[in-house]
Amino acid sequence: MRRNELDHVLGTMLDSNKDVSDLNITVDKPLQVESSGQLVPVVLEPPIEKLTPFQTEMMALNLIGGSRRLTEDLLRTGSCDSSYMLTGKARFRVNIFSQRGNYSVVLRKLNTKIPTLAEMKLPDIFHQVAKEKTGLILVTGATGSGKSTTLAALLNEINESKSIHIITLEDPVEFVHPQKKATFNQREMGTDFNTFASGLRAALRQAPKVILVGEMRDRETVEIGLSAAETGHLVVSTLHTIDAGQTINRILGLFEQEEQEQIRLRLADTVRWIISQRLAPKVGGGRVALLEMMGSNLRTKDSIIMGESEGKSFYEIVEANYTFGWRTFDQACMDAYEQGAITEESALLYCTKRGPVSRGIDNIRKKRGESTTTMTNLQMKRVDESGKKAESTPIPATLKIK
Repeated sequence: MRRNELDHVLGTMLDSNKDVSDLNITVDKPLQVESSGQLVPVVLEPPIEKLTPFQTEMMALNLIGGSRRLTEDLLRTGSCDSSYMLTGKARFRVNIFSQRGNYSVVLRKLNTKIPTLAEMKLPDIFHQVAKEKTGLILVTGATGSGKSTTLAALLNEINESKSIHIITLEDPVEFVHPQKKATFNQREMGTDFNTFASGLRAALRQAPKVILVGEMRDRETVEIGLSAAETGHLVVSTLHTIDAGQTINRILGLFEQEEQEQIRLRLADTVRWIISQRLAPKVGGGRVALLEMMGSNLRTKDSIIMGESEGKSFYEIVEANYTFGWRTFDQACMDAYEQGAITEESALLYCTKRGPVSRGIDNIRKKRGESTTTMTNLQMKRVDESGKKAESTPIPATLKIK
């Protein structure tokens, strides 16, 4: 397979559906794209009902493009990461990996247009997040939950308002930021530096005010990131965790037991915001970002240092600060449901605690004048003075059961 043939296949996959986010190339399956969170097969001419091991290997080798580093990574670790440009159409983040002796490929489509906070309809408190000067901002969530897009919008806000030096360490570079007020230097792992830890160590000597670290993958990266945040830099990064509590625990878990007390103190001093993200199906198509946002105050610092306890969990702290723009996933789900962005089923599926969300949805429906129960044709039994049952009286349809 030549490169122009590969480009034709990738272009056909990209144009096959609306809102394509990923291209999936797996043995014994047809070519597939992920559209609005669902995998959909792609029809080619001539049709490919099931990909053979030879076909997926040829695609993988073309995407590697003869790179010695990527070939070594694939053979040594079983997977490799790179980027790929489909001229005139899109850029991709590529992961090639082996499974049962065959090669599979997943290409994540990267948006070329830098998103803004307004376009993404992110909460107004993000303007406050963008004004931070030092410390640590973490955006967390599962793979494909939109962390990189949220970070790009945040950096764009800084780019439009501050004349400062920003260094990004990415794997690979996803959004190419234009030079506006800020000065951007975007470095790609494998091409410009070897590991996040080495790139971050070098960044401290490059006089930045803001450092974006693609992912806090290991202890060394976290340690240098904390040091950078303590010495007057704003460090922005991501973690694959689902909420604020798990984020703190994941970081602590990278260190030995005897070191954790010191790390708790350092985290309490440096953490400014932990923003966790989930993507839920949107009414009418597409997806909507549900955000949990926790800032820094005396209560959060105390819970980081001492650990969570009854009445002092991060969930309860965030819930109590809703009026200040903080929010739990449960509050985000109820807000999205009230605005008509997601269905009741999605709200209950993507929330943290179903009980409070279910009651909150009932209250929203009552405000709208909607019924909150599916029970109908209920009747009340009347008892006369002698204690005998009289005829049943139907409950009016308008009576709502609480």
